[in-house]
Amino acid sequence: MRAYRIQSDGAAAQLCSLEVPEPGTGQVRVAIKACGLNFADLLMQKGSYQDTPAAPFTLGMEIAGVVDAVGAGVSQLKPGNRIAVYSGQGGLAEYGVFDADRAILLPDSTSFEEAAAIQIAYGTSHMALDHRARLQPGETLLVTGAAGGVGLTAVEIGKLMGATVIAQARGQDKLAVAKAAGADRLIDASEDLRERVKALGGADVVYDAIGGDVFKAAFRATNPEGRLLPIGFAGGEVPQFPANHLLVKNLTVIGFYIGGYLRFRPEVVHNSFDTLFRWHAEGRIKPHISHILPLEQVALGLQLLKERKSTGKIVITP
Repeated sequence: MRAYRIQSDGAAAQLCSLEVPEPGTGQVRVAIKACGLNFADLLMQKGSYQDTPAAPFTLGMEIAGVVDAVGAGVSQLKPGNRIAVYSGQGGLAEYGVFDADRAILLPDSTSFEEAAAIQIAYGTSHMALDHRARLQPGETLLVTGAAGGVGLTAVEIGKLMGATVIAQARGQDKLAVAKAAGADRLIDASEDLRERVKALGGADVVYDAIGGDVFKAAFRATNPEGRLLPIGFAGGEVPQFPANHLLVKNLTVIGFYIGGYLRFRPEVVHNSFDTLFRWHAEGRIKPHISHILPLEQVALGLQLLKERKSTGKIVITP
């Protein structure tokens, strides 16, 4: 089989030929039909992601496909089942072996491409806004990088939860995508974010995927008792928080990393995914996929992510 793999620490990822793996106890083998790309895949290539596996490993964090074989002790799944798996690695390949307890059965109405696009982006936004920030109807949510993979889902889910959504993105084309997802107010990245948000009444919850100066401006536009979610650092600079400002304005900075929940509270992730796939089956969410590429074009997909030339998700179809 083919796999997009990092063979040793510091080596560039490349398309390799491997033996098809056999499932172990508690595992299933999946014929992978779709794999979502994430900014974390770029960080893993540099070894700077907080959960970078030891080399050798195959990139690809979220997959959808068909169960091909089951290992000992697996009774809840059988060959032929359509499933999604938040795998953390191993997805950019024609086959993969994954723990059965991470699998979610897919509704017939959900395509493999949509399933691969839903898990991390929607799961991150849903868990961050609902489980962690406790976003309430009538509150104002500011989403930075609002046309990106996670930002766009935060716009959509924030609107579903009853918030007024302010979306910040670069350029009218990306702002139009955010508006179509439900954003009530639009701010171009070239504008003064702090002043624009304050003129709109400030933000009660900030969902920031950019970091750096963008986070600083959003921080200063947050209302008293506001909550801030530093979701990612696509701008390259990890934000620092002035504790005296937190104190004076009674602000809360909330850490959130979806992968961590798989280790200490996996049921939160499963409950979120169950909700999201139900919402999708009901037509309440619709993933925006800007590119569907074959396995041979993974490098192109990652370059599009790096240069921020995509909107929503990029999906690879092995």
